[in-house]
Amino acid sequence: MGFGFESRAGKPLGMPGKDVERCIGMKRTRLGKEWMKDVWYDFAGAFLQALGVRCFIEPCQIAPGGVSGLALLANYLTRMPIGAMTLVLNIPLLISSYFMLDRKMTFKTIQTVLIMTFVLDAIVTPLVPQYQGDRLISSVFGGILVGVGMALVFMRDSTTGGGDIMAKLLQKRFPYMHTGYALMIIDMVVIGASVLVFKGLESALYGLISMVATTQTIDAILYGMNKGAMVMVHSSKNREIADDIMSQLNRGTTFFKSMGGFSRQDSETLVCIIDRKQFYLVKAIVNAHDPQAFVVVAETKETYGEGFMPMV
Repeated sequence: MGFGFESRAGKPLGMPGKDVERCIGMKRTRLGKEWMKDVWYDFAGAFLQALGVRCFIEPCQIAPGGVSGLALLANYLTRMPIGAMTLVLNIPLLISSYFMLDRKMTFKTIQTVLIMTFVLDAIVTPLVPQYQGDRLISSVFGGILVGVGMALVFMRDSTTGGGDIMAKLLQKRFPYMHTGYALMIIDMVVIGASVLVFKGLESALYGLISMVATTQTIDAILYGMNKGAMVMVHSSKNREIADDIMSQLNRGTTFFKSMGGFSRQDSETLVCIIDRKQFYLVKAIVNAHDPQAFVVVAETKETYGEGFMPMV
């Protein structure tokens, strides 16, 4: 005779043991799918990074920051494979990350670094020829490919190790240092070392170009290309301005209750999100109603919703 459970309506709810087993099975399946997705993104990201480093950046003798830049310098001096050098340089950083930073992120980074090493040394290096043309083209295209590859890795909450870990460790030592500054310091040290190793200032300059191309590409992919502008207007003619914006530009508007800091009088602040190309028209509308209006314009990284790109 079994013991079951019934709801208040008198219907059996099922055996709790089977429900638990089913939930565990579903969770394992979901985790398995997520892991496979991580692996695919790592392979795609590693392949693009390997193309950028091996086929474009290495031939023009530059070191655009981070551990990959140190690996390129070591490769130039010792002829050791770039992927293997990247792995060796990452080992002490990964150990430090495991004990001092996020362990989940560390395990994901280990997987990413191992895949990157394999793809770079076993696939791209022996099979794909290097570009031997203009150094500027090499710097830019190499930086773009590395940026796309890194963005794919970042999308799965992983990192490529190296500079990211060093920046976080540096922040742990100096808590008030911003991440961007920490990364910049590390990259500048590596780029500065490239002047001594490659014996030329041009290597550092091309390295800076490649680094800028990488960071801009990452920002474009992670934060999107659909940038807009947020316009805030403080005027006694806000209602008329909002009506013209909605009728002429087909953009929504919002009013926020506000208070003047000097006058202490209640008022309304008009807020509108527009396409950057429409700012001149908004400026003309505001000026037509109130040339003395107080206007603030801020760039938006991404804008989703009605009138803009959908979320999916």
